[in-house]
Amino acid sequence: MDRLLVLRLRSAGIGAEAWLNGIPLARTGKAGGDVTLPVHEFVIAGPNRLELVIDPPPPLLPPLPGAPPLIGDEGQRADACLLLPRTGNLANETLSRVLLQLAWAAAEGDVYPRPVTLHQEADIPVRFPRWRWLDAPRIEGVDSLRAPAAAYLQDLAISLARGDPEPMFVAAKLRFEELALAYQRPPADDLARWRARVQLLHAQKAMRPPLPTAETLKLRPVADGRLLECLLDDGRPALRCARPDGSQVFWPMRLAAVERRFYPLR
Repeated sequence: MDRLLVLRLRSAGIGAEAWLNGIPLARTGKAGGDVTLPVHEFVIAGPNRLELVIDPPPPLLPPLPGAPPLIGDEGQRADACLLLPRTGNLANETLSRVLLQLAWAAAEGDVYPRPVTLHQEADIPVRFPRWRWLDAPRIEGVDSLRAPAAAYLQDLAISLARGDPEPMFVAAKLRFEELALAYQRPPADDLARWRARVQLLHAQKAMRPPLPTAETLKLRPVADGRLLECLLDDGRPALRCARPDGSQVFWPMRLAAVERRFYPLR
């Protein structure tokens, strides 16, 4: 593969969040930041929708009704781009093909409704197969799924704590297959990398993931309500562990739910 689709989010003086096809993928802090990540597995055939949210609410909270407006401060800005750079080149607008782009800049003293949301749609000249998450049923009764979803994640976390990567691979087999297809890699290579990573973290005594419970697990509907993003109170992935140096390892889990059975599709 000589081309890599990436999403780049940048902001200064304000927080921002970028969504692609209904899935939040990148977020900056209140002071701003710069995030770049590959997004093949979220790009679809036909129109793709990019959204840029300025001053977004916390991931687990809807916008507050009656929230005070945002008063613009010169220097506040944000932009989100879907880029197609060649492998080895920097992912920026100069060295890449820009497929989708949204930009916002505050005017000093102007008043904006909070949050500010921009969006744009465009066909992407790359053809992927139809991903399974697009055909997952829309999920109803999210609160009633918290306890069974927590139990499901607990089983995966316990197997990871034991240094056993196989239950996660079996549970997320469809996800592993589609990731390999998205990035044109042999599935066996991805599986080998996954096993090696789990075993390394276990050998470093870093594999001590917290066990989500019905009280601590938060389920965020994404992908037009077809997937549930599994988070904890801090808005980060529920499956995680801490390395000896204190840094965190996260395993994002976005679950489809069919007859109260869960399938990690992204």
